[in-house]
Amino acid sequence: MRNVAELPLHGGHVPAWLAQRMRKLTRLVLILAVDEYGTKGLLERLSDPVWFQAFNNLIGMDWDSSGSTTVTVGMIKEALSREELGVKVAGGKGKASRRTPEELKTIAERYELDPEPYIRTSRLVAKVDTVAFQAGYQLYHHAFFLDEEGNWAVVQQGMNEKAKLARRYHWFDAETFTLDPHKAIAGIRAELALNTVSRDSREFQKTLLDLVSEGPEKVAREVETIKAIAKGYRPLVYYRPRDVDERVILKRYESLGKLELNARALEFARELGVGNYEELLLKGLGPSTLRALSLVVELVYETPPSWKDRVTHPPDPFKFTYAVGGKDRVPFPVERGTYDDLISFLEKLVERNREERAIVRNVAKITKNWKFPSEEKTPTP
Repeated sequence: MRNVAELPLHGGHVPAWLAQRMRKLTRLVLILAVDEYGTKGLLERLSDPVWFQAFNNLIGMDWDSSGSTTVTVGMIKEALSREELGVKVAGGKGKASRRTPEELKTIAERYELDPEPYIRTSRLVAKVDTVAFQAGYQLYHHAFFLDEEGNWAVVQQGMNEKAKLARRYHWFDAETFTLDPHKAIAGIRAELALNTVSRDSREFQKTLLDLVSEGPEKVAREVETIKAIAKGYRPLVYYRPRDVDERVILKRYESLGKLELNARALEFARELGVGNYEELLLKGLGPSTLRALSLVVELVYETPPSWKDRVTHPPDPFKFTYAVGGKDRVPFPVERGTYDDLISFLEKLVERNREERAIVRNVAKITKNWKFPSEEKTPTP
């Protein structure tokens, strides 16, 4: 039995009758969660892939679809825009993600916060998962959660078109963006991933900054030397590190895409005197340029980045699909009557005071150790 949702690319859409119920249930769950844990507690849970996936399963979305991210975040954003709970969402899928800075300004002003740090964080988080951490996934969804106290979380998703698989990146109030910054990453673990933000990559980052400070001309010469080696030509002057199989190193980088340099971005970074890795990522550095730089740093200067993927394998939240069923009939078709009864019960619960809501905690004790029949966890059609 698989322990995680694989998030394959699925077609189709959420039917109107189900979307209507999803909106109602999403609103009620958010109200109860904020009342129980506060806005910071809600953001902590949204940045937990198990809790997020359980939320998705609870409202009836497919348990193993790339759409679980986009649909669930969309429902949450809509509910929080209508309900004043002290937390809002900027961004979303595709074009909506590009509106993140503008929407963050509006949210920050509403909560009397300076928007610039959050706009910078949004850009940096996207850069890390596009450039600094590469496993073959292209970002297409970016949602930034911000509460009135200044706490933030990000849920963003990338797609591997070749494999037709998505992976979801979770962030929460990160203190550093360049040393194991993610709260978690959900998806299929890759055999290799260019991970320049691992704690094992401190020396790599330092060497990379030193290389960039020398200017794009030297970097370009080093890259051309390596390309010549890849074609089977041995330059007259070339320092070959001991015990290094060049072919293995080259193959790793080539598997991630082209090795191209953006000389203008490197020159710009050098002129500005970039002092840390965060600044370098924000100065127009793209995935192919970083791959080329990383190859030089590893092969010539013997300072490799980490090649360990950061995907986490958390406990399985599949049992939450048994609340009302799943959109694509796994583990069973959505039961409209049960869904409506659940909404009605929670609406009455929200109207009661906090002490009276304690009855729900007793229900949780019953379901905590329940295990679903493993044979019913099948890929959605």
